[in-house]
Amino acid sequence: MAPRILLCGDVLGRLSQLFKRVSSVSKSAGPFDALLCVGQFFPDSPEQLEEFTAYIEGGSPIPLPTYFVGDYGVAAPKFLLQASKDSANRGFMMDGFKVCHNLYWLKGSGKFPLFGLSVAYLSGRKSSSVQQFGTYSEDDVDALRAIAEEPEIVDLFLTYPSIVVNYLMYRQTASDIPAGASDVVGSDSTISELVQEIKPRYHIAGTKGIYYAREPYTNVDAVHITRFIGLASVGNRNKQKFIHAISPTPASTMSSTEIAMKTTSTTLSPYTFVEKRTSPVDSTKRSSDSISESQYWRYDVSQKRQKHETGQADKLCFKFVSSGSCPHGEKCHFRHDTDAREQCRRGVCFDLLNKGKCERGPDCSFKHNLQDGGDSHPSRRPGSGRSKECWFCLSSPNVETHLIVSIGENYYLALAKGPLVEDHALIIPVEHMPSTLSMSSESEIELSRFQNSLKNYCRLQEKEVIFFEWVSIRGTHANLQAIPIPSSKAVMAEKVFNLAAQKLGFEFVAKTFDSISDGRKFLKTQIDGGSSLFYAQVPGGKILLHHVEKNEKFPAQFGREVMAGLLNMADNADWRNHKHSKDEETKIVKNFKSRFQEYDPNC
Repeated sequence: MAPRILLCGDVLGRLSQLFKRVSSVSKSAGPFDALLCVGQFFPDSPEQLEEFTAYIEGGSPIPLPTYFVGDYGVAAPKFLLQASKDSANRGFMMDGFKVCHNLYWLKGSGKFPLFGLSVAYLSGRKSSSVQQFGTYSEDDVDALRAIAEEPEIVDLFLTYPSIVVNYLMYRQTASDIPAGASDVVGSDSTISELVQEIKPRYHIAGTKGIYYAREPYTNVDAVHITRFIGLASVGNRNKQKFIHAISPTPASTMSSTEIAMKTTSTTLSPYTFVEKRTSPVDSTKRSSDSISESQYWRYDVSQKRQKHETGQADKLCFKFVSSGSCPHGEKCHFRHDTDAREQCRRGVCFDLLNKGKCERGPDCSFKHNLQDGGDSHPSRRPGSGRSKECWFCLSSPNVETHLIVSIGENYYLALAKGPLVEDHALIIPVEHMPSTLSMSSESEIELSRFQNSLKNYCRLQEKEVIFFEWVSIRGTHANLQAIPIPSSKAVMAEKVFNLAAQKLGFEFVAKTFDSISDGRKFLKTQIDGGSSLFYAQVPGGKILLHHVEKNEKFPAQFGREVMAGLLNMADNADWRNHKHSKDEETKIVKNFKSRFQEYDPNC
């Protein structure tokens, strides 16, 4: 039996009115399995907080599983920060952070199964500033682009802010278009791009206070159709429809014939049709962030774009560089550069190729130096990949020397920028190497000394050390992370890693060794040059190892996020949320040096 789903627009904190309507609809057409809310979920004003808080704190019941993407409004940071710190929300919660009974926050972006349906989502609004709540990031967009490459059909795609409704109006009669639908203020072209790439069967979004259900339309390079449903806000003055019921059969259970079925009212894709309607004269009159020119592209989607003949075609086409092909072909307004494509294939950061710099810093998992033809293998000779852009090369102008604690012959020790906890350290090769496992056997002695020194230093503070490394085939400069945890939590470390692995759909290979050096010898045998791997060394001499398949989506910050969950410090999972000023960092390093001096193997 197909699941029965309720859809809702901006809730604006009006939970009593929402659930009263849910109860009414359920009596006449229910029961329903879940409620999905798009648009602003939290109140507009403090006056509404009492009613809203009653539901969050359990005073009033939420009658069915409710999921929301609009993580902004009055008191949103307060409630969502509490949810982030809840021990029940440790690890990766693609299917929602539990805020309270039957209420789930779909954070960032992702995809999860819901009663057999494949549901993708993008939470929050577009913003030029990085905020913890209420906005989405480029990483969230990148994650959805990766999902778009998967063969599975997405049944539902939840977004807010509203799609560029002008797109959807094409091939509609004037009487079909509600008042206000053509207003593009507050619309987001990035969402338009994602819809075209993901090609969901249903796209559900808020539409600035109006209800709008467009005729279904066909997709480019896909046999199935897409239905757009835009929903009004709860309690809107014009009494526009804010709740809608659907009962779609999951695509995973449908035959190819059923998937390809179309209604008699099906139109062409409005995204491609709008381009045909745009004449050269029209394009000069339209805003320079023209809808038709802002689709498909990951970068600069909100900036001015001109035709090739204007001389502004210096930006690279992300589609071509990343995949080798572009649906726009010769009509593309961006550069199709085969050299850039080859560099991207070798793992070079697209931002570096396109903008000349990367703003992600140590979080970026791609290379920040151009690769020559003979450097396609990740295990480069020492120093061959040293780059001015590298954050860890001692010769680089970007290295933050004030964080360095101790320098040996092959490795140096530094405190982490934006540390998860106090004394969070990194053991880093002096040479520009993609992983510590690709270092020479002679250097292992020095690495073991650093590891044992950190363990001895932390033991006197009744702490144990978790070591982990993400060894990517696109690796830049290796770093082995060392995170101290209270000894009382050490017994839980392995369990938490395994739980996080389970959520991502894999199991660790676990092996126990008598010493660090024995464990390292085993790990060095696991490098095959063609795949990435992640490993963690947990208390008790155990190593947890996972070989990452070529097409597997593995989070680059997996180790840190797991540790943040173990320590109930979810807000510190992102290093940018726990940054210090340079003066503060200098003072922290000075204090650490004085405490660590007697254990430092280089003193």
